Amino acid sequence: MKRRAFLQSAAASAAVLSLSPHPAFASVLPSSRRRLFDVEAVTGNGRTVTLSEGALSALRDQLRGRLLLANDDGYGEARNILNPSFDRRPALIVQPTGVADIQTAVNFAQDHGGLLLAVKCGGHSFSGQSTCDRGMMIDLSLFRDVRVDPVARTAWVTGGSLLGAVDHESMAHELVTPLGTVSHTGVGGLVTGGGFGRLARKYGLAIDNLKSVQVVTADGQLRRASADENPDLFWGVRGGGGNFGIVTSFEFQLHPMRRQVIAGEIVFPMSKARDALLLYGEYGPVMPDELSLGFALVQPPGDAPGMVVLDVCFCGEPNDVDQLVAPVRALGTPISDTVRSMDYTVLQRSGDWTDPRAQGLYLKGGFIPSLGGDLAAAIVDGFPAHPSRLTSIFFQVGGGAISRVPSDATAFSQRDIFANMITVSGWPVAHDASTHMQATREYFGSLERFTHGFYVNDLEPDHTAEAIQRNYRQNHARLVAVKDRYDPTNLFRLNANIRPSGEVE
Repeated sequence: MKRRAFLQSAAASAAVLSLSPHPAFASVLPSSRRRLFDVEAVTGNGRTVTLSEGALSALRDQLRGRLLLANDDGYGEARNILNPSFDRRPALIVQPTGVADIQTAVNFAQDHGGLLLAVKCGGHSFSGQSTCDRGMMIDLSLFRDVRVDPVARTAWVTGGSLLGAVDHESMAHELVTPLGTVSHTGVGGLVTGGGFGRLARKYGLAIDNLKSVQVVTADGQLRRASADENPDLFWGVRGGGGNFGIVTSFEFQLHPMRRQVIAGEIVFPMSKARDALLLYGEYGPVMPDELSLGFALVQPPGDAPGMVVLDVCFCGEPNDVDQLVAPVRALGTPISDTVRSMDYTVLQRSGDWTDPRAQGLYLKGGFIPSLGGDLAAAIVDGFPAHPSRLTSIFFQVGGGAISRVPSDATAFSQRDIFANMITVSGWPVAHDASTHMQATREYFGSLERFTHGFYVNDLEPDHTAEAIQRNYRQNHARLVAVKDRYDPTNLFRLNANIRPSGEVE
């Protein structure tokens, strides 16, 4: 399923996000030279600190990138994330252009009492973890680059890059690594949480295709991590989210794949919802790895009818696709069937937003081990359609190569899932959010008994430390040990937080 395609309003249309590299002459981006002033900020444990004019001036002078305060041009745009429900105002924003700037920012945060620290890559954190009030935001939007070695079938990707750039550069050589479903998603956030995508059943999660990473840890040191070097850190980064530092470079294994895939949507009326869910639950576990089926029930705002949408991506032999999609088409006459040969990079852009600040969004999700009749009935009977909001429930299918990796091989432990089930509401930003959010909470609450754990990239703010511990299953104790080694003061806490063993409630 398009990872975010059903979070946009019915009137939104897909557009291509420009990913042109910054010209070399613009790589030095001095901050505004206007006079600085003392700024009040908060630490990770909530203590108020004053950042003096002199300290901020010294920070600005050390940076090659930008330092933005509230009255600087660019601050308003930089502080925004995709979900406008979170209208937060960091005390300062650092926009690094390289690793040295990231180290400088991390050291500044530590030296000033452990500032509350948010890291923004693509800004897709729907729980608002990539921004903060009165802390420091490190905005990686100026730190983007992708290099591909087609002979070694390897890609090197800087920490602020967007996945569309990786697809663009690798597919130029008919090579690919499995990364998400929306081109303006940040690679850093997607990958460190696990990394579902249209090709995950064939090639595994994004983390299963990592060869190495470079990470700035809480002490400001740059560390390379791989199977042979700092293997504990490499294990933790693959599913442990942003708990251990800021990944500045990803090294991915690439796989040969034709640029053209067979893809599109088969759309049915809402009256087919129960039958379609039962088919999805039966067919999903047995379909070949080359086939990915997403699924969504979508009720747009207004008077438009609801829809059942099955999202197809097939990367195998084209002649096989009709037979493999036949069970879906057997559901009846669709409203539309757009399955056809398509450029993979076009497919990956098909769920992009044209205006990512157009509507408030709220989601709750969980992993399901199966999809049977009881769950299908609960999904359909409780579906909370409302004329003033977008309402959807959608699924990212698991299985295939994802399930063939041992649950303790990476920090991501949920290898046995059938799918990731996500409920969502979207509403115009001018509306009161509370009623829409409550409707989603109640709907997911009626389905939660069918779930087992959740995807950390869909972290919801009310998850407790106990819920996070349960979610990591047998891997939690090992994650705490990695946290104790690389971030013992919990500088990196805006995530599905692994608390270090020395942290007091």
